[in-house]
Amino acid sequence: MANIGIIGAGSWGIALAVLLHNNGHKITVWSILQDEIDMLNAEHEHKDKLPGVKLAEDMAFTTDMKSAIEGKDILVLAVPSPFIRNTANSMREYVSERQIIVNVAKGIEEKTLMTLSQVIEDEIPQADVAVLSGPSHAEEVGRGIPTTIVVGAKTQKTAEYIQNTFMSDVFRVYTSPDVLGIELGAALKNVVALAAGIADGLGYGDNTKAALITRGITEIARLGMVLGGKFETFCGLSGIGDLIVTCASVHSRNRKAGVLIGQGKTMEEAMAEVKMVVEGVHSAKAAMGLAKKYDVELPIIEQVNEVLFNNKSAAEAVRDLMIRDKKIENQDLPWE
Repeated sequence: MANIGIIGAGSWGIALAVLLHNNGHKITVWSILQDEIDMLNAEHEHKDKLPGVKLAEDMAFTTDMKSAIEGKDILVLAVPSPFIRNTANSMREYVSERQIIVNVAKGIEEKTLMTLSQVIEDEIPQADVAVLSGPSHAEEVGRGIPTTIVVGAKTQKTAEYIQNTFMSDVFRVYTSPDVLGIELGAALKNVVALAAGIADGLGYGDNTKAALITRGITEIARLGMVLGGKFETFCGLSGIGDLIVTCASVHSRNRKAGVLIGQGKTMEEAMAEVKMVVEGVHSAKAAMGLAKKYDVELPIIEQVNEVLFNNKSAAEAVRDLMIRDKKIENQDLPWE
């Protein structure tokens, strides 16, 4: 049995708390919000974020970060990406040397263009930072629906320890050394999912969504490989797998926000209606920052930025994607 601290009581943190408790581990959940902790202690259910998923009576819920961190075998960092740095900074004094932190948030920090594990390492240099990612909506993991995911870590020992801790008959975990590729796929797919949602909001069909998914993973891999990620990772669970589920699922907050934007709402209106952090909005500018820094062409992600931040109409953005200069699909395939 492992002693695990879940830092963040949103839908994903709560779903993983349920999974890990069902695996026989001791669970403490931390939130900065006293009202949230009071609700969890009283109801043993997160009625706002994960209604219907009951939490065991022996789970602990606290706003005391020290008690949530000290003595834990694994810390699962499950706060939204915009709050990762501040939360990590608050955690630093309590984290012991080589204590494992599993980041499950997805994003790129806009100001620094760092991945989230790089942000965590910057704030908590003594930690052993890993990432967990893949096609895994909290609403389904919390209900025990079979899910497959990948853990990335710097050492095989850490990856396999996390794999053994999380693995169950409904939660299959693969391991990978490509932490960077996993994180880039996780962050950039949210931007493409906004595009897929926008297309749905405009009333377009399956052909359009298939095109966005296919060309979207091409853009993700193009940028990711320039930054040092591995091609195989973008073909895997944290790449094309997570992209498919985020572009297609009714649970996807990024797709949902995109639908609202496609229907004519502003970015701010869409985010307010979704009522949760829309990670793709925060990653979109960072993605373009990386594209410009490394001179990589990202036409879909560029048009998402135009719609989000420059008042371009969604229909015009799609039209501009369609009438771009003619291209060869794969530059590496030779003609006879």
